[in-house]
Amino acid sequence: MTIDPETLRERAAVALHAARDRTRLLTTCVEEGDLLAQHSPLMSPLVWDLAHIGNQEEQWLLRTVGGRDALRPDLDSVYDAFAHPRAARPSLPLLGPAEAHGYAGEVRGRVLDILARTPLRGDPLLDAGFAFGMIAQHEQQHDETMLITHQLRRGPAVLGAPDPPVTSDGILPAEVLVPGGPFTMGTSTEPWALDNERPAHRRLLPAFLLDTTPVSNGAYLRFIEDGGYDDPRWWAGAGRAQVREHGLRAPLFWRQEGGRWLRRRFGVTEPVPPDEPVLHVSWYEADAYARWAGRRLPTEAEWEKAARHDPATRRARRYPWGDADPTPAHANLGQRHLRPAPVGSYPEGQSPLGIRQLIGDVWEWTASDFLPYPGFAAFPYREYSEVFFGPAHKVLRGGSFAVDPVACRGTFRNWDLPVRRQIFAGFRTARDAGPAAGV
Repeated sequence: MTIDPETLRERAAVALHAARDRTRLLTTCVEEGDLLAQHSPLMSPLVWDLAHIGNQEEQWLLRTVGGRDALRPDLDSVYDAFAHPRAARPSLPLLGPAEAHGYAGEVRGRVLDILARTPLRGDPLLDAGFAFGMIAQHEQQHDETMLITHQLRRGPAVLGAPDPPVTSDGILPAEVLVPGGPFTMGTSTEPWALDNERPAHRRLLPAFLLDTTPVSNGAYLRFIEDGGYDDPRWWAGAGRAQVREHGLRAPLFWRQEGGRWLRRRFGVTEPVPPDEPVLHVSWYEADAYARWAGRRLPTEAEWEKAARHDPATRRARRYPWGDADPTPAHANLGQRHLRPAPVGSYPEGQSPLGIRQLIGDVWEWTASDFLPYPGFAAFPYREYSEVFFGPAHKVLRGGSFAVDPVACRGTFRNWDLPVRRQIFAGFRTARDAGPAAGV
C-alpha cells in the first residue's frame, strides 16, 4: 500500500510533537538541581538526556537529511553515548537546563522546516519518512529512560497520572496452548521498523504453553515467602552471585515493614498491589521464579509467535489484536498511567489465542540472547544494534506503560544486561507442551 507524502509528513510531525511534549513534561516538573543531579550511577542526569535528544536530531535530520550546516558541532563529542558511560556524564561540560531546552527547541524548529520541504522517497533514510520516525522513536526511548530516572529519584512525587481503567472480564485460564508449526518472525514491511527487527523470516517451533498474563506481584510474593532468594537450586550462577553480593530479597523498590510489603513508586510509598504484574526484576530473578514454578522463560521466538501469529489465517499481525495502531482500549502505553494495569486487563488487546497484555504494562524478559536475524544488515549505523549482539544482553519484548506506541509493536526488540532491575521489566513463563499438542 502506498501512502501519500502529505500523510507521511503528518504522521512524522505528530510523532515528533508527541515526543517533545513528553520530553518537556519530564524536564520541567522538577527543580533545576534535579535536572543536573545524577540520581543513580546507572542513569544520566536528566539534562544530559535532554541535550542528547537535540544533538541526535541535529546530526540525523538537520545535517544528514536536510544537508544544513552544523548548528553546534562542539556538542557531538559531549553527547556521544558510546564515548561516555552514564556514570561519567556529570563530569562533562554539559549545557545547563535553559540552554539545553533552547538548543533542542532551535533544532526542532529547523527540522520541521526540513520535514515540510523534503521528498519522503528516493533514499532509504527518506522512504516513508524513516529518518523522522527513527528520531521520534529515539526521543521516546530517552523519555522512558528519563522516567526511569524519575523513579530512582528521591523526594516527593512530581508526576501524576490516573490509574489504569478496570477492564478485566472474569477468571482466565492460567495458560494457553500455542500450537506448533511455522510462523513469520520479524518484518520487511513495517516502515519505521529498526534494523534489528528485520528481515521477516520463517521460524518453526514446537507447541508450547504460555502464561495467559504476566506474573503478578502476588504470585511473585509466594516465591519470596517460599525462600526463593535463599535456595541455590533456582539461580543461574551469575544470578546467585548477584543475590549474595547485593543482598537481594525482593524486587527493586520493595521493602517489608510491619509484616507487610510496601513499594516506592515515583515518590509515593504504597502497599504492593498483589494483582499487578511484578515490576523491577532482573532477568536472573525472572529465571529463578520460572525454575521455582517448574517452568521456564519463553524464548523470543515463542513470545513473538504468541503475540503475532494468527492460527486461523496463518498470517503475522502487527499487534496481538490485529494491524490497527494501539488505542487506550488495547494496551497500557505512552505514560498515560504510571503503573501497570492488573493482570487480565485489556481484553480488546488480547491475541487470537486469548493471551493478555503482550503489549504494554511491563517489558517481558525472554530466555533469548540478543542476536541478529538471518540476513540482518546494520542501518543506518552499527551502534544502534550490531555492537550489542551476543550473549551479554537478554531480549525483552512487548513494551511497558512507559513506552510510546511509536516505539512499540509486535516486532520491536529491546535488550539489556540480565542484572538490570531499574527498568520497567516483568515477565511471564512458559513450558513445553509435549508431542500430543502439535508439531
